[in-house]
Amino acid sequence: MRLCHKVLPHYLAIIIEMKILVLNCGSSSVKYKFINMDSKEVLAQGGIEKIGLKGSFLKLTKPNGDKVIIEDEILEHQKAVQLILNVLQSEEHGCIKSLDEIDAVGHRVVHGGEKFNSSVLITDEVIEKMVECIDVAPLHNPPNLKGIYAVKELMPNLPQVGVFDTAFHQTMPKHAYLYGIPYELYEKYAIRRYGFHGTSHRYVSKRACDFLGLNYEDQKIITCHIGNGASIAAIKDGKSVDTSMGFTPVEGLLMGTRSGDIDAGVLTFLMEKEGLNASGISNLVNKQSGVAGVSGVSSDMRELNDAIEKGNERAKLTLEMYDYRIKKYVGAYAAALEGVDVIVFTGGVGENQCSTRAEVCKGLEFMGIDFDFEKNEGLRGEEALLSKPNSKVKVVVIPTDEEFMIAADTAAILA
Repeated sequence: MRLCHKVLPHYLAIIIEMKILVLNCGSSSVKYKFINMDSKEVLAQGGIEKIGLKGSFLKLTKPNGDKVIIEDEILEHQKAVQLILNVLQSEEHGCIKSLDEIDAVGHRVVHGGEKFNSSVLITDEVIEKMVECIDVAPLHNPPNLKGIYAVKELMPNLPQVGVFDTAFHQTMPKHAYLYGIPYELYEKYAIRRYGFHGTSHRYVSKRACDFLGLNYEDQKIITCHIGNGASIAAIKDGKSVDTSMGFTPVEGLLMGTRSGDIDAGVLTFLMEKEGLNASGISNLVNKQSGVAGVSGVSSDMRELNDAIEKGNERAKLTLEMYDYRIKKYVGAYAAALEGVDVIVFTGGVGENQCSTRAEVCKGLEFMGIDFDFEKNEGLRGEEALLSKPNSKVKVVVIPTDEEFMIAADTAAILA
């Protein structure tokens, strides 16, 4: 490995020539990307689905865009990681001859609690602290840890780095992250706003400034990561000062199956009326609500739009609620920042749904937004400036790349 000086974004001006494997482990899935950090080329990418279930498979995307499905019995995460490593070395689908060509593994870790405010080299002590965070992320951190344990078992001498969804938001001031419950409960259980999608918010806010030729450290930026899971962040001088997701990813915007903001009194009311326990309420607000629950159609925005075109009034109402929540948070964060310089749209919906971008920006001329509705129409999945030249506030679309951010952090830590 050697130091390489390249013309890169200012946050990664010096980079080690490395090949980094990025893993994102869910409860029954493992997504991966293998990235050459010198050329920024994605050498391999894919994912394994249905781990521990019948019909498990690996789906990979070839460099030419072709999809390949490899069916296998994958009972647990170590077998999944082993299959990924085997495919990377295979003659038919591989891109390396030996595992020695993998210089490090970067892991997405959903929750770092208050213990991690940046990405870290994974050691036994770090793993212990990750385990301590399971209480606040029981659905997410255990599978993240399974990926780390698998790599440790299969390649014990390979460096691993943890990149936390919550870390970027650890700069929020106390008045922004505390809830209005007895302070003793914060001290006892660390109940507070943590925020998520931090790696995405960090990447797109920095990339937007590079794209616009602005100094990241003196901008007021609102980033809208809008997809099946969705959150908005207020970023001032390069630091997150507020974000819409909270103690869990339920809070904030209307999402695919998550309710977003809801009066806590509604939950206790439903517990009494519907006979729901804590698990039932969690299932309701996490898996049965949001776009799917309100529309009765689907959590997929494409299916929702198809229903709207067919005259489905509930689907239309759902989209109005969805867009309105985003607009409301943009306005709130403009107030929190005492002005805004840049608004960024990213995520599956933010990058591809022109109608949502238009609805959010419509009527915000008083904030200094002169939105180019014509240029916005039909734009999908590419970097673009969507505000007119005289607009005080720049509105941009920046496709997110969390995997590259994870790989970049991994390379920087090992430099």
